[in-house]
Amino acid sequence: MAEKMQYLINSLPLLAAFLMSVHGVVPQEKPYSGSTRGVIDPRKISRPADAVSLVGATGYELIPEKEAGPTRWVFDKGVLTAPEGWESLVTKEAYQDFRLHVEFNVNDVKDTTDPERNGNSGIYIQQRYEIQILNSFGVAEKDYKPSYGGSIYQLKKPDRLVNKKAGEWQSYDIVFRAARFEGEKKTENARVTVYQNQQLIHDDFPIPRKTGAGQKEGPEPKPILFQGHNNPVQFRNVWIQKLTL
Repeated sequence: MAEKMQYLINSLPLLAAFLMSVHGVVPQEKPYSGSTRGVIDPRKISRPADAVSLVGATGYELIPEKEAGPTRWVFDKGVLTAPEGWESLVTKEAYQDFRLHVEFNVNDVKDTTDPERNGNSGIYIQQRYEIQILNSFGVAEKDYKPSYGGSIYQLKKPDRLVNKKAGEWQSYDIVFRAARFEGEKKTENARVTVYQNQQLIHDDFPIPRKTGAGQKEGPEPKPILFQGHNNPVQFRNVWIQKLTL
């Protein structure tokens, strides 16, 4: 009996490696200060009791980033669709550390010579760091750029390519820890873990700077932006949970 128990114990690291390589499943670690690991169990994606709905079955809690008055985004039967043009929405509240669940559906643009015009949107964490949304299904790994779907925009490609076809619902599960500052001096980079379609694509990655059109880094929490990029990308079942990491 003792020999069998020791065999099972010795086999655990091999099982963990197998699950990670085949399914993108990472054994859950206990969360600890300074890390974004261990918060999400990709096998059990469910909304925590203290999470707040941002896009739900009966409405949404997002407002235009710049323009006063009504938005041109369209909400119908639990789905929020981006309009033509460049209007983005933001959360009403600013966030520091958090967990965010987003379900999205990209459109397909035929005969475009610019891949970034095909199903383009994005989640701008704190309006500073973009997790790209793009119709990137079928792009070979050797041709994949850090501006394609799942990337931390122009900074890091996803660790694995798990995009679905346009028209199929996908998901991001994001855990974010904001950069730390002493006064105006940054002392720790922001960190992010991202699962796409329940597979790990960024593992507690330290974000060294703002991305693309993101706003300047700073100590203050800021809203999360849902980008309108002249594509009718759809969103549903979006919720957020505040954390202390």
